[in-house]
Amino acid sequence: MTTSSFFIPAMDCPTEESLIRHRLGKVAGIAEMQFDLMQRRLTVVHDFTDEAAIVAALDDIGMSPAPAPQPDRTDAACDGGPCAVIATDGHSVSRPWWIKYGVFLLSGALAAACEIAYFAGAKETAWPIVSMSIVSMLLGGRETFAKGWVALRTFTLNINFLMCVAVIGGAVIGAWPEIALVVFLFGLAELIEKKALDRARNAVKGLMAMAPDVANVKQPDGSWRATDAGAVPVGAVVQVKPGERLALDGVVVAGESSVNQAPVTGESVPVDKKTGDKVFAGTINESGVLEFRTTGGKDQTTLAKIIKTVQEAQGSRAPTQRFVDNFARVYTPIVCIVAVLVAVVPWLAFGQPFYPWLYKAMVLLVIACPCALVISTPVTVVSGLTAAAKRGILIKGGVYLENGRKLKIIALDKTGTITEGKPRVTDVQPLGGASRDEVLRIAASLDALSQHPVALAVVAAWSGERSSVEAFKSLTGRGVEGRIDGAMHFVGNHRLAEERKVCTPAVETVLASFEVQGKTAVVVASANSVLGVIAVADTPRESSIEAIRLLHGLNVKTLMLSGDNQTTASAIAQAVGIDEARGGMLPEDKLAEIVRLLKEQGDAVGMVGDGVNDAPALARSTIGFAMGAAGTDTALETADVALMQDDLRGIPEFIRLSRRTRSILAQNITLAVGIKVIFFALTLAGLGTMWMAVVADVGASLLVVGNGMRLLGTWKGPGRVTKSDRRFGQSVE
Repeated sequence: MTTSSFFIPAMDCPTEESLIRHRLGKVAGIAEMQFDLMQRRLTVVHDFTDEAAIVAALDDIGMSPAPAPQPDRTDAACDGGPCAVIATDGHSVSRPWWIKYGVFLLSGALAAACEIAYFAGAKETAWPIVSMSIVSMLLGGRETFAKGWVALRTFTLNINFLMCVAVIGGAVIGAWPEIALVVFLFGLAELIEKKALDRARNAVKGLMAMAPDVANVKQPDGSWRATDAGAVPVGAVVQVKPGERLALDGVVVAGESSVNQAPVTGESVPVDKKTGDKVFAGTINESGVLEFRTTGGKDQTTLAKIIKTVQEAQGSRAPTQRFVDNFARVYTPIVCIVAVLVAVVPWLAFGQPFYPWLYKAMVLLVIACPCALVISTPVTVVSGLTAAAKRGILIKGGVYLENGRKLKIIALDKTGTITEGKPRVTDVQPLGGASRDEVLRIAASLDALSQHPVALAVVAAWSGERSSVEAFKSLTGRGVEGRIDGAMHFVGNHRLAEERKVCTPAVETVLASFEVQGKTAVVVASANSVLGVIAVADTPRESSIEAIRLLHGLNVKTLMLSGDNQTTASAIAQAVGIDEARGGMLPEDKLAEIVRLLKEQGDAVGMVGDGVNDAPALARSTIGFAMGAAGTDTALETADVALMQDDLRGIPEFIRLSRRTRSILAQNITLAVGIKVIFFALTLAGLGTMWMAVVADVGASLLVVGNGMRLLGTWKGPGRVTKSDRRFGQSVE
């Protein structure tokens, strides 16, 4: 099987989706179709050797496919698609805008003239009115009729099909002024709706515009040259001056400056950068001149990965969207059947006049289109995903955005999540006659081969020469071991010391004294005896304390899962305000705890970790959160939600956004369905007209699009509470 992606410039709403499904469904060899309306992207899984049959089928229904752009290759002038000569409304950009809109305005003027003449006393079927109506419809309804003809030819039930039926019926009963006005209003409403949808699509383009296209690259002779960012090789040195944006990711090799990382991580305060620090494309250099060595190409930057993830997430169907799609597939045929019954039953069964009931049936047909209902969910989800990404919260799909509101308990790893993740050695207690230097030398020699934060702290505390290590082995969740000076040694936690049976009463006393202070105690021992105990302290982040307070305000319980012993874990949990702590947890223990919580709490358990060691628990939880994911490929790939900076406050913000999203989705469904119901009743009561039906149909679409886009402005700041939060009983301000 082969997968092909196409950019469909005319695919604006479920109308075109149903038409494409109907047409490609007849092509043998197509196994699957996936639609992303917001990006106008069609993905087809097929067994053809080339795409000719698919392209021909799409051309047959006027869809004019083009190759889909790469996720990181989108130009504002191309409206989310490839840089072809295509405008957002499907017309060629070579056609002057004033001609297109001038013709459209002339259509409206002729339709209005027909209505004025009719209300002044002229007959609807008088030849001047009929002539002006026809000219008006030809000028303003060309695109509608073209799409309607395809729908009629393929017998696809969409709004263009229904409009054509309504126009034909209106001509039969002689309602020429009204059908001319209806065609004009429909075209005007379609134009406004497309512009509104384009605004929603443009939300992601704000992310794309953050990284400049040109970088100032150092040449072999020491000079600097402006170079296309896409052509800068990995390892090149790039200079960025104050006030400029970085075009690529890299590591600082010269200079010091403050960098505004808000575009990538959402941090509100600029971060000081010096030699050795990572910098990211799209961020803003604020003070000094920086030189950095690139670590990847333009399509490999953290910003490019964020954009790709957001765009891919838009194609995933949230639970509400799946429900609405299924509902619409049943709803539209039923309403069409009802319209036919309204037209013929009163006439055949009760001897009522045919034309009035035919008119009511046509109005019902126009109202029947579920476009507002179906488009409401993707617009809302896209707005929510983009709003989160701009604030350093990367959500992998609409399902997680919508389900975040259900979270009742959050389990958190300790090191690097609740704490700074940069522990330092505070105490060294030699035992058994060993010296302080010997304890540190052996511990640093073994820990030099580990990347655990505690190991890094031990290595940093020893300034002398390290010994060579043989037969090194990492003991997951316990420590490390290896042969030094011909003898086996290990460095590990309390649990490992007990397993190796070297935990004497003296050792226990020292361990207890450190653990009660909330310090992590590391045992350094040979095969038979303990040489000493090293105490390491990792202070909680101030942001973690506030995040826990915010989570409690949202009625979300917290649980810490730590590899440290229970005493240390409890001390840290108490300092931060966490409800409960579990110590001595190996990766498999954390997974078992998540499974237990899922059985107790249902599908409402979140897990926060580093995306690597906690991967099993992250994967099993309802929603897995990766901390500090900026520049970390593994975290970006494994987590359901990636917090781009090391700040737990992103989790309550995510939950608030999820609740807000759910609230707006409910509002949109109520608006879309409610407006349809009202106009159904008005029509059956004889008060609804065809032009009112058009206004109701597209007006509902505009309402839900505008309402969904309100999420782009949803940001109350840390500690603030939205109205939707108050319904969940929180009390934080």
